[in-house]
Amino acid sequence: MNCEEPLARTLAALDRLAPGRLERDAPLGARTTYRVGGPARGLLRVASGADLDLVHEALQAAEGPVPLLCLGQGSNLLVADAGFPGLVLFFDPGAATLTMPTPEGLEPGCSVLVRADAGYPLPILARRAAASGLGSVAWAVGIPGSVGGAVRMNAGGHGADTASCLVAAWVADLARGTLERWDPGRLGHGYRSSRLGPEHAVVAAELQAQVEDPETAKARIAEIVRWRRANQPGGANAGSVFANPPGDAAGRLVEEAGLKGWRQGSAAVSAKHANFVQADPGGRAEDVRRVIDHVQATVARRLGVELRLELRLVGFSDQPLPVVEALRSA
Repeated sequence: MNCEEPLARTLAALDRLAPGRLERDAPLGARTTYRVGGPARGLLRVASGADLDLVHEALQAAEGPVPLLCLGQGSNLLVADAGFPGLVLFFDPGAATLTMPTPEGLEPGCSVLVRADAGYPLPILARRAAASGLGSVAWAVGIPGSVGGAVRMNAGGHGADTASCLVAAWVADLARGTLERWDPGRLGHGYRSSRLGPEHAVVAAELQAQVEDPETAKARIAEIVRWRRANQPGGANAGSVFANPPGDAAGRLVEEAGLKGWRQGSAAVSAKHANFVQADPGGRAEDVRRVIDHVQATVARRLGVELRLELRLVGFSDQPLPVVEALRSA
């Protein structure tokens, strides 16, 4: 698939439609929690739905498929050292808003709705909700991602996930130039998955939260943070690399295969939690990928289990590019 000319036309159109806002050869790996990997050919900060209208218009000028990636906090991505040969839409957390009701006068256990823009960081959402006496989204404090990313991959932890509290998401279709409200049935969430494709950009989400005593909610936040610090490594990583197989834990399988601490160059399986692969400061994405490939092959050979990636690989030559081709306006 030749995307070079359509990409060039799209970037040129964005230069015209949003002068001074498109960043060429923009750092991408550095915007992920791995802190490794190369640049994106173009990056546009998205602060509102109007920005996505501009993207749709620019894609119409492409007259062909354009590699396109939506980026939040970058906590589930490994970007190749060569970078991403396309356009990245970066959902700016500085422009994202959170709207919560005041639960004063409401009985504990009452449900209320919380709305957040796609770029809003999950840990901040969880802490602000807890401080206001809305504690059922406390699980999100341990997910270093954004609301949009959580909707896309059904992020979760500590016995809950996005699907368990999501009421609706507003999704822009960049191919059609539409914005629609998607209910949970349409999103089709599964384990760390949804029906959202590369042409879809989450704009905002509405979550259901429950009223409870703020001190109880904040104590739950503190316990989750304590547990994660005790059981998961810090440093440059993207959380769980492999999805848990049914009835088992990927980390247990990696450890049973004797791979805890296994190193390749500037990357290694964490000695603290075997489902984490850590990158050294100034390391290479290729080393992280080699560790991942070695773990998958070894677990399959020794234990007969095919581990499925939860991590998303971006820009690697053996991975399909996420592409969008806009429908032409009548």
